[in-house]
Amino acid sequence: MNALTTRLAAVKCAGSYSTGRGGSSTKLGILMMNMGGPRTQNDVGQFLTNLFSDRDIIKLPMQSIVGQAIARRRVGKIKEQYMQIGGGSPIEKWTRAQGSGMVKQLDQTSPATAPHSYYVGFRYTEPNTPQAVENMIADGVDHVIAFTQYQQFSGSTTGSNLNELYRVQKRLDPESRLRWSFIDRWGTHPKLVSSFADRIEAQIAKLTDDVRHTTPILFSAHSLPLKVVDRGDPYVAEVGGTVAYVVNELRRRGIDNPYRLVWQSAVGPLRWLGPQTEATIKHYGSIGYSSLVMVPIAFTSDHIETLFELDIEYGKVAHDAGISQYMRAEALNDHPPFIDALATIVKEHIDAGFPTSPQLLLPDPGAESAQTITTRKWIAAQAARQAERK
Repeated sequence: MNALTTRLAAVKCAGSYSTGRGGSSTKLGILMMNMGGPRTQNDVGQFLTNLFSDRDIIKLPMQSIVGQAIARRRVGKIKEQYMQIGGGSPIEKWTRAQGSGMVKQLDQTSPATAPHSYYVGFRYTEPNTPQAVENMIADGVDHVIAFTQYQQFSGSTTGSNLNELYRVQKRLDPESRLRWSFIDRWGTHPKLVSSFADRIEAQIAKLTDDVRHTTPILFSAHSLPLKVVDRGDPYVAEVGGTVAYVVNELRRRGIDNPYRLVWQSAVGPLRWLGPQTEATIKHYGSIGYSSLVMVPIAFTSDHIETLFELDIEYGKVAHDAGISQYMRAEALNDHPPFIDALATIVKEHIDAGFPTSPQLLLPDPGAESAQTITTRKWIAAQAARQAERK
């Protein structure tokens, strides 16, 4: 028994990171890719180290040394923020709830490919991509759908997850026994759009009558450094697309409130995409608005950017600016229509023959890393492999 076989047997027996309902009958696995978040206070330091060591998200001189230094400098502040939302991130809880509901529905709607199992592959925390791939191999999975949980594509999010997936599968599955297909973006899917509209409509209904139809809706997404935008990263356009579709759905429901797209979470000295969420809240308060509805349009699960940044940090900013009705649309979390959206997106991918998006194969206009180019070639090879089976 070689070292990898021994390790896989240990993983399967221990089941410490089993993320699906794996077993000998499992043939189709769904890898739910996301950033992840620290489970506990003890995990915050490693989470930050992994984050700032990733050159897909931030390029630093002497990355391993400087990244660790930044992580050490920020760990105390970030730990305190996590303490204010319960001590750790709830993103694993929500991802498991979503995955469980998704595969339960898929077993009913796609019996030909059942049983289905989901696997969680976080980029910076456990359960991580290597653990997920090990479990899939141990479970005898034949085909894996790499399903990004970032509904809008960016090279710094989904792109980073795919680069890590390429490295992991090359190491753990050198003979390419696993076949891969990819759901890389889904920001305008009708059921996602409807789920967002549900959450917004619920908050609009809570506003007092005098401001219900005039309160601005601020769609807030994680910002990007302008150098990434200038490279041609599609994220900004795709977030804007989601907003446009959601607004159209709101208009169909008779909700005509004005809206803006704003950007949160900028850090460091680089120039970031604006307008910034915090500055926008202050501005609207200063010119007399007393109500706002915030929508985390690039996030589907609650985590630190919603629970701390939008709710606590920006909630105080709004209060200080004189905004007395500060509402935040709930994250989609385990909202049943959203679970239905996830299952429907996967079912459509299966029914279409596991296609690869042409967008995923198109390089950015600007310079790309050698790793990104290599990963794209691997994705293209997987697409060709799937086409041969048709």
